[in-house]
Amino acid sequence: MSRRYFVTGTDTEVGKTAVSCALLHAAGALGLRTAAVKPVAAGCDAQGHNEDALALQAAMNMSLPYEQVNPVALQPAIAPHIAAARVGKRLQVERLAGLCRGVFASGADLVLVEGAGGWRVPLGPRETLADLAVALGSDVILVVGMRLGCINHALLTAEAIRADGLRLAGWVANQPGERMSCHEENVDTLRQLLPAPLLGELPHLSPFDPEAAAQHVDIKVLL
Repeated sequence: MSRRYFVTGTDTEVGKTAVSCALLHAAGALGLRTAAVKPVAAGCDAQGHNEDALALQAAMNMSLPYEQVNPVALQPAIAPHIAAARVGKRLQVERLAGLCRGVFASGADLVLVEGAGGWRVPLGPRETLADLAVALGSDVILVVGMRLGCINHALLTAEAIRADGLRLAGWVANQPGERMSCHEENVDTLRQLLPAPLLGELPHLSPFDPEAAAQHVDIKVLL
């Protein structure tokens, strides 16, 4: 049976895709078959392709068509439920869960489902991306963007994950930009307070190199 994880973040632009790509490369280096799905992506080019979804597709080692990696591609780079409403689409957890399960059936040893934004991002008036994680029953990997406010955001997100009945399998400290003041102290505080192991600390890599990033994560606890 494949290992499946839902990747969420403390906010938007905290490095969910960078961490996901690093984890996929690290798993691939161990000989595992890897796949990923970004069920909803807002912010696509004229061809309907999202930059993050393309990065996931390149980082995984199983061959899946783009439409399976990113089944719902919304052009406006705004909140998914607003972007969907603008183009007359309705986002439903049941349908998105079915699309994710299609990737689960691909034969991969490790499948990552990457969310959009943070844990409570709405899909519509009554459903959020958290409901999708619950429907899938997946353990969760939390990406913490190491910047001012990260401790509060991380602890609140961990509480919400637990309140929704899911297990936080691990977290990654990602540096999305300039190194924050008291970086080490913040990581140490999160180590003490988050109820899950630290899977790694990703430095800011420019340009981003998923193979180099994979050297900064340890996925053994996930396997």
